[in-house]
Amino acid sequence: MLKRILFLTFLAILGCVLFFNPNVKTILAGVAILLFGMIMLEDGFKAFTKGPLQNILKRATSRLYKSIATGAVVTAFIQSSSLVSVITISFISAGLISLSGGLGLIFGANIGTTATAWLVAAFGLKIKISSLALPVLIFGLIFSFQKSNALKGIGNVLAGLGFFFLGIHYMKEGFDVFKDYIDLTEFAVTGFQGAIIYAGLGILITTVLQSSSATLALILKALAAQQIEYENALTLAIGANVGTTITAIFGALASNVAGKRLAGAHFIFNLMTGILALVLIFPLANVVNVLAESMNLDSDDYTLKLAIFHSLFNVIGVVVMIPFIGKLEWLLIRIIKDKSSSDIDKPKYLNASAMQFPTSAI
Repeated sequence: MLKRILFLTFLAILGCVLFFNPNVKTILAGVAILLFGMIMLEDGFKAFTKGPLQNILKRATSRLYKSIATGAVVTAFIQSSSLVSVITISFISAGLISLSGGLGLIFGANIGTTATAWLVAAFGLKIKISSLALPVLIFGLIFSFQKSNALKGIGNVLAGLGFFFLGIHYMKEGFDVFKDYIDLTEFAVTGFQGAIIYAGLGILITTVLQSSSATLALILKALAAQQIEYENALTLAIGANVGTTITAIFGALASNVAGKRLAGAHFIFNLMTGILALVLIFPLANVVNVLAESMNLDSDDYTLKLAIFHSLFNVIGVVVMIPFIGKLEWLLIRIIKDKSSSDIDKPKYLNASAMQFPTSAI
């Protein structure tokens, strides 16, 4: 009875918020559309649990180095680590790949996303995948009406991607109003305390803007206006890297337990990488300066310096986390349990007696 009363109260409050605040309505509509897209993606990929796609994915993720390389290349090509993350969650939810393979793809996606920073830095380029939403939805609908199960699966995948793009678009539209109210000078603090504050701001801003590239543009604008110091910009970039996991977490809400485990791994990996980069922020800043000088970059070429820093701490994060991937998988299986199964299998890369990650798996 109490649960029903609380649920009805929640619905009433939500209805009032949606009625009186159009921005919140747009944001929540985006979340709802994104979740519906994830459900369709999972249903679509289930049509390929036996066939060429499963064989290709198994070969591409059979070893850790293969899955990392695949994640890096695909992310660099489509320019969206968030999209790679949610598709990987759908693969795992549909049973196409293992959790170990998905972890490798996520690690690779973090390396591949540095290509975006280099493109933005060098050419100012950014592919807006949200513009593909409506065309992909149209083709998805056409395929979904076909008699073939494979074509229907393709249709559901395309429609799921279309709804995912559309959901991201609406979330950005709803949050756009907050961009004009972000003044980084209000948080001007030097030293390690300032680094922690700006890392938190990077997480918050990227969550609000739903785009690490948009956060990067804001950082560069603040640097050009001398609102923040160079070290503050680097810590903002660290926070932005952690904030990008929010989209995958949203997507995992509609997935099964395997998808939730991968989303948890994505968050833990980016968080640990961010903490490591934050602890080493000043030595890393010096390394970036040395590399910039060796590349004959101007001392105030902050755009390319940010790209160097972004690549540096993501690669270091992957190298540091690789030995712990087996333990991470074991931890996630223990924390996020499958209620439908009483027997929880140990990850294939985990040595049960030594709790170590065998190098043969790499």
